[in-house]
This record gives sequence, structure tokens and C-alpha cells, in this order.
Amino acid sequence: MVKSINLIYISLSGNTESFVKRLKAYLEGKTDLPVKLLNVKDLVKDQADYFAMSDYFVAFLPTYLEGGNGLDSGDVEILTTPLRDFLAFSDNYRYCYGIVGSGNKNFNNQYCLTAKQYAKQFGFPMLDDFELRGLLDDVERIGDKVLSLFKEPHTVSNV
Repeated sequence: MVKSINLIYISLSGNTESFVKRLKAYLEGKTDLPVKLLNVKDLVKDQADYFAMSDYFVAFLPTYLEGGNGLDSGDVEILTTPLRDFLAFSDNYRYCYGIVGSGNKNFNNQYCLTAKQYAKQFGFPMLDDFELRGLLDDVERIGDKVLSLFKEPHTVSNV
């Protein structure tokens, strides 16, 4: 039984956090379920504060890459790896319905590339994406997708 809508994210510049907070407000207007937010950046103290998930969630990830072009010359994820570590910790990824990526479309092939890489690595879908802080249309579109995921009955194949 779904008890809450859980949104787990990492935000460094504030763009993803701004989006997730607006998304929370949108979701609270559409459901009686409590909406819980967790910025994994707040947990990072040598992973000692990580914990095993027992509830389903949707992950949100901005793109921070260094080097390469996202195609043939590679790339290196920077700054957002605590979310990857949290997903891997105690196999938390098994409770992830999917990931939403954000980024800057000026970076062409690297736009939301990290979220695509997480989806492939952990075997959950990339649900959607938005640019920078996102627009109201993005909040509504992604909010409706999130709501549909948390409706019962729903199972996740990777658990």
C-alpha cells in the first residue's frame, strides 16, 4: 500500500530543488498522499547517513559532466555521484520507479545524459526531463506521470 509520494533528488545550484518543490506543491493539490522530499546532498557525510529504502520513489538528477561530448569521446560525472551512491546503497534502486533528468539544452548530446546513464546502469526507466528550473508545463506533465506511478495497484519489476 502506498503511504506517500517520495521524491529523492540532488540539487547543487538550486535548479532541481526549485523544480522539486514546485512539483511537491502541484502534487499536494492533486492527492491526499503526503509528498516527501529528500535531497541526498543533505545526507552526504561519507555515506554514514545513507539508509535502506523500503518505500517506492522517483529520482531527480541534474547533469554535471566534465570532458567529452557525450558521444564518442566520453564524459565524467561530477558533483552528483552521491545520488548514484544512494541508489546503489543497500540496492535502493530496486524501489525507484524511474528517474527524471534536468540540464541545459545548450549542451546538446550531454543534455540529461547522466539520468540516461543511471537508467541504463540501474535498470529503471528515464521518465522525463526538463531544462534548468523547468516550466509550469514541465511541472504539470511530470507531476501527472508521478501521480500515475503511485496509484495502486502498481508493482515494479526490479524489486
